[in-house]
Amino acid sequence: MKETSARLLKLLTLLQARREWSGAELAERLRVSTRTVRRDVDKLRDLEYPVHAATGTAGGYRLGPGAELPPLLLDDDEAVAVALGLRTAAGAGVADIGETSLRALVKLTQVLPSRLRHRVNAMQVATIDTQGHVPDVPLEVLTTVASACRDQHRLRFDYRAAYGSADQAREAEPHRLVSWGRRWYLVAWDLDRADWRTFRVDRMRPKVPLGPRFTPREIPGGDPAAFVSAKIARMWPFQASVRLPVAADSDKMRDLTTYGTIEEIDNDCCRLTMGADTPHSLAFLLSFLEIDFVVESSVELAQALLQVADRFQRAAGPVVKPVPK
Repeated sequence: MKETSARLLKLLTLLQARREWSGAELAERLRVSTRTVRRDVDKLRDLEYPVHAATGTAGGYRLGPGAELPPLLLDDDEAVAVALGLRTAAGAGVADIGETSLRALVKLTQVLPSRLRHRVNAMQVATIDTQGHVPDVPLEVLTTVASACRDQHRLRFDYRAAYGSADQAREAEPHRLVSWGRRWYLVAWDLDRADWRTFRVDRMRPKVPLGPRFTPREIPGGDPAAFVSAKIARMWPFQASVRLPVAADSDKMRDLTTYGTIEEIDNDCCRLTMGADTPHSLAFLLSFLEIDFVVESSVELAQALLQVADRFQRAAGPVVKPVPK
C-alpha cells in the first residue's frame, strides 16, 4: 500500500511537470507496466484529479482543470518552498497578489507539521524595498505569458516601449520568464526582427487566443537569466570590465551571472562586464564580490574604488588597528 501511494505521488508529479505524457513514457519513468499506469490513473480520478486520456498513436495522459481544487500532495521540501514563496509574493511585483498570498499562507501554516513550521520560520527573510516604485504586472498578463511559454504557443501582444513611445504590435515565440530586480522579463524570439529579445512584462498587453505551436530554439548561452542580465547591463549609462583569476565556468562565476556578462579569457581567468548608473554605484556592487579582481580600463571606476576603500578603512579604524607592513 505504501509503495502504491508513493507511486501515485510520483505519477501526479510527472503529470504536473509536463503538459502531456504517453502511457509508455509514464511506465518507463515509474518502472511499471502500461496496465499499472492505467490503474493508477483511475485511482487519481477516484481522488478527483481530472486526468484526461486521448486514444490512438498520438494519445497520452494530461492533467486538466477540474470543477474543484483537488487535494494537493506536497513533500516536505515542496511545502517549505511554497510557504517561503507565499511570504515573499507581496513584493514580487504582481498586482493584487499580496493579500491573497497571505490568506493562502495562513491556510498552509495551519496544516504544516511542527518540524516544517520551524524550518519556515528559520528561513524567513525580512525584505526592504530599495528600488522605489516598480510597476506591477497584472496577474492575468503574467499567467497568459507563462502559459504561452509552457505550451510553446506564439504570443501576439502590444508593447509599450520606453520614453512614452506609441504601442507597437509584436509577435514572438516566448521561451522563458525571468524575475530580475523585482521586474518580470520575457525572453523570446522576435519574429519580426528575427532575433532574440527581452520584453518587460509590465509593458506587454497580450492578445488571446494564443497563436500556433512552435518548435523551441536554443537560447543564446543556454541560460535565460544570464541573457536578461547581459541585456540589462548594457542599458546602464556607465559600463566597466574587471578581470578575475577564476575560470568562466566555475561555480563562483555561475553565481555572478546576474551581475553582468562573463567572458572567458583563458582556462584560469575571465572577464566580468557590468553596468551601473555611476562609477560609485558600480564600486559598491563590486565590493560584494568575494573574489579578487583587477579593473581593466576604467579610470573612473578605479578612482571610485580608491574612495570606497579609503572610507571603509576609516570606518574600521577605531575598532581594528592597522596591520603592520
